[in-house]
Amino acid sequence: MKFKDKRVIGIILAAITAIFWGVLAVGLKVAMDFLDPMNIVWFRFLLAFSALLGWYAFKKPVYLKILFQPPILLLAAALGLGINYIAYMYGLKFTSAGTSQIIIQIGPIMLGMVGFIFFKETISRRQAAGFMIAGTGLALFYFDNILQYLGHEELYNMGILWILVASMSWVVYATFQKMLVKTYPAMQLNLFIFGLPVLLFLPFVKFSGFIHLTFLNWMLLIFLGLNTLISYGCLTLSFKYLEANKISMIITMNPIITFLLMGFAAYFELSWMQPEVLSLKSGFAALLVIVGGVLAVAFANPKKKKDIKEWLSVRDKKR
Repeated sequence: MKFKDKRVIGIILAAITAIFWGVLAVGLKVAMDFLDPMNIVWFRFLLAFSALLGWYAFKKPVYLKILFQPPILLLAAALGLGINYIAYMYGLKFTSAGTSQIIIQIGPIMLGMVGFIFFKETISRRQAAGFMIAGTGLALFYFDNILQYLGHEELYNMGILWILVASMSWVVYATFQKMLVKTYPAMQLNLFIFGLPVLLFLPFVKFSGFIHLTFLNWMLLIFLGLNTLISYGCLTLSFKYLEANKISMIITMNPIITFLLMGFAAYFELSWMQPEVLSLKSGFAALLVIVGGVLAVAFANPKKKKDIKEWLSVRDKKR
């Protein structure tokens, strides 16, 4: 497969992740109306892990060895994602779906920086401008929205702090995942990454919360679990074909989906979905984040052909 074709595949996979994450924030906010955040997180990991475990137990049992002999970096990646899930849930609890989706973009932006600093990925001036525009948008969005929480600033800031923790831990996960995916099959890594939090969070699960769930509640939970499996499956695979800074900026555009859903809820006055209307300044700030992401992707400079061949050769030798 040509390198150009691989880049296209990487972009498509990252875009699928962005779409699923855009829908996810709304689904999680709705789920918290009937279930404890820890229960939601644990069930998402359980469903995703069970699906992969069943598949590999039937198709490739040898892949299950990673559950008992994981590399140290994989342990760190799994812990990073587990913390990300929990921190994001509590951040979402004290803010809104739209706000959490904008602030969480600090994670992909930082991943882009990691790609530039640690993986020596190239970055153009226009890409750098994209990073700065997105960062400016994030700052403006925060300062405008905190004014809407007058009297509840502590709760809002607590929510923002949780989301920042989620962002940092996601960068840890993504950085180590990008390193590991060069030598391990993508979904085999996810098997362990999904499985470890199932064990770690088990003591904190309140199983009584699952007893009185309705059919629609279960359908939403199953969707959230499948969202984990599909979105992170696509994300992990995208690391094989695309640089970290480009993946991070594609993901940064996922708030578009969230705000479209929020607008849909407001227009049709849906009672089960909390509508969210942005102020003019917040809307402008969110636009800056998205435009910054578009700039960083659209004006990315591919590596020189010689460098590409060398990179592919080294990667194939490690497999």
